Amino acid sequence: MKIPRRLGLVLLALLAAAALAALAYAAWLWRFALIHGADDVHRFDAPRPAITTAASIDYARDVKPIFEKRCVVCHACYDAPCQLKLGSFEGIARGLSAAPVYDGQRLAAAAPSRLYIDADTASQWREQGFSPVLNEYRTRPGDNRALSLISRLMALKRAHPQPASGLSDKNLDYGINRAQSCPKIQDFKLYEKTHPEAGMPFGLPGLSAAEEATINRWLDAGAPAAEPPAPPAEIQQMARDWESFLNGDSLKERLMSRYLYEHLFLAHLYLDGAQTGPAYRLVRSASPPGAPVAQIATRRPFDDPGVARVYYRLQPDREPIVAKTHMPYRFDRTRMARYRALFLTPDYPVAALPDYDPDTASNGLASFADMPESARYRFMLDDAQYFIMTFIKGPVCRGQVALNVIEDRFFVFFLAPQTEIAREPDDVARRALERMSLPAADGSDSAAVLTDWRNLAAQEQSYLAARAESLKRFAKTLGGPRLDMIWDGDGDNPNAALTVLRHFDNATIVRGLVGAPAKTAWVIDYGLFERIYYLLAAGYDVFGNLTHNLNSRLYMDFLRMEGEANFISFLPAGARAAQIHYWYRDASRETLEHMRALALTPDAATDIAFDDGDAKLALYAMIERRLAPALDRRLSLARTAPELRAPMEALAALRGPALSLMPELAHMAVADARGEVSYFTLVKDAGHFNVTRLLLERNELAPEENALTVVPGLIGAYPNALFRLQASELPALAEAIAGLRTEQDYAALSARFAVRRTDPGFWEFSDALQAAEARMDQADRGLLDYNRLENR
Repeated sequence: MKIPRRLGLVLLALLAAAALAALAYAAWLWRFALIHGADDVHRFDAPRPAITTAASIDYARDVKPIFEKRCVVCHACYDAPCQLKLGSFEGIARGLSAAPVYDGQRLAAAAPSRLYIDADTASQWREQGFSPVLNEYRTRPGDNRALSLISRLMALKRAHPQPASGLSDKNLDYGINRAQSCPKIQDFKLYEKTHPEAGMPFGLPGLSAAEEATINRWLDAGAPAAEPPAPPAEIQQMARDWESFLNGDSLKERLMSRYLYEHLFLAHLYLDGAQTGPAYRLVRSASPPGAPVAQIATRRPFDDPGVARVYYRLQPDREPIVAKTHMPYRFDRTRMARYRALFLTPDYPVAALPDYDPDTASNGLASFADMPESARYRFMLDDAQYFIMTFIKGPVCRGQVALNVIEDRFFVFFLAPQTEIAREPDDVARRALERMSLPAADGSDSAAVLTDWRNLAAQEQSYLAARAESLKRFAKTLGGPRLDMIWDGDGDNPNAALTVLRHFDNATIVRGLVGAPAKTAWVIDYGLFERIYYLLAAGYDVFGNLTHNLNSRLYMDFLRMEGEANFISFLPAGARAAQIHYWYRDASRETLEHMRALALTPDAATDIAFDDGDAKLALYAMIERRLAPALDRRLSLARTAPELRAPMEALAALRGPALSLMPELAHMAVADARGEVSYFTLVKDAGHFNVTRLLLERNELAPEENALTVVPGLIGAYPNALFRLQASELPALAEAIAGLRTEQDYAALSARFAVRRTDPGFWEFSDALQAAEARMDQADRGLLDYNRLENR
């Protein structure tokens, strides 16, 4: 095909310009190398202690606290911009990468880039494409600062500060899905000209002069850092005792240890029985206790380790505790005795250890079928909040596609263990579950989304038939659902009732029945509990491809419906269909048919006596009375100070479309007449007709059903807004929220009550908020994250 002469000239000009630009860039890199020499990628492979003098700077004492208070609030977990994790020396030494962790559109799985797992040294991270933020070039006076991206980005912020009031630049994108700009030091002169607004902290006030000077002094000294101090002697002994316990030689001991590892690999383990000591991680190692840990890095905890004998070892967690990933788990001597009673004392044969074939290893019900089911279920119930937490906090730090499968707020209850035990050993439903293949069986690079999905759907249909047969046999011997089939926490375990609060692309799990009676609820039995865990925690790969993400999301539809159907089965027959149609308004015919097949089983009529009226509310009331001795009520507004209770209840009574303009999650500081500050959390509960659509969630929203849950204290890791007001202003806040109609209305509310990104007192407020979070009586407390703060 002949190209028109004018077009040809334009193309030649563009090619010439590109060639000149490439030559100019090559010349600049040559000049940079001539001035600064070759980079030494090994310079920060290990921390180097400072030369001790009276004026020496200490990383742990002087620098790390600044990074934690000012930088980790955005740069932690997988959603740290440019994968730059600033909470530890190793994270700083690793540097940054433009490769996104979250990419729901990728066709091929990405290589994992987990700090402390997928590489051990800064030079190994360079081989994986990470570039430094510390000076790795020849050191001359001033170079350590001039060749550090950290210092240059702080200076850029100082040279181009954001406004001191109102909104920040509305043309800037502060969203978590924004395009990442991840400069290299060689390119920084051009970068600071083209991105003057990109100084750090991005979108927030700059550091104080003293804070910036401290960090620069550390950089000038060559970024020294001593090895972290050894844990206390009693903690080290406890770690040795655990490693001895977890590495017994019998098949029963080895099976138990594999089961524990696959369920605790995400946990922050506290060996002192409290959360005062250091947290540990449980890892697989090729080396036995007593030798240095040789961690085995696999995508999933049940992947083939590639060694003849796996050892389970404990390693101190070197990253700061952040709320969005903190999953605490008590790992003391009482726990060890509990494991011994559950898994080792009972007499059961273990003829061989399970293999690592993905079809079976991805389904914990199959892998650990030799272990008593009652013991496995009790193990999960003991710390149900932790396990539900792993579904959200575990493999991901965010993900709207993963979370649009659940309602904005719902209650979770559990089937009583004695009910599970009553099932016959050859129960057809149990056997069907053990034969199931979960999405992780296809790995992280599956290519056939429709084929995989059809196979999963066919499995689910087979299970439905087996479940119906099992329920029929169960009803003949034990009757229909009864109230005593709901686990009561054994009278003292507050894990018996949980509330899940979704905040669009993240969620919070708390103990107790928080807020008004929820629209929906789940009752989880053991088979469902393990399948959700192996789908969303053990089996989910955040680095997986599009098909892996889709199949995981679509399969979760089945599991949500099963949990909801279990709850509905406790309602009288005449009330079940109405609940299904209310929860699944405008859902597809296939979805409604599946839900009816689950919940309208004629052989499982409830044995609970109901009066006339709202059966769901009556069931909630009966369950609450049954669970009363164990129920956690710390997040009830009834515990609020008397002078604040009425205005808080007025806020919690707000309903309707006005709430669509409210942030998903807001933390609020309220000062009383004495100046004492109390903290509250406002959670928007967006109404939904259903939660079955994979895309275009806005089409299933029901704004008239929006609600506001008000919680005393601070819950949630990602506040979207920060409010500060006097107690006397609470009625005005409620009036302003009720009157929201436009973005301008919210801007006026924000101008009056919010601590915006531009507020000169932002960091002072943040320090008080983070200190309050640290004092909260919530086990998963940690540093809050500001990646989702709105600019409204």
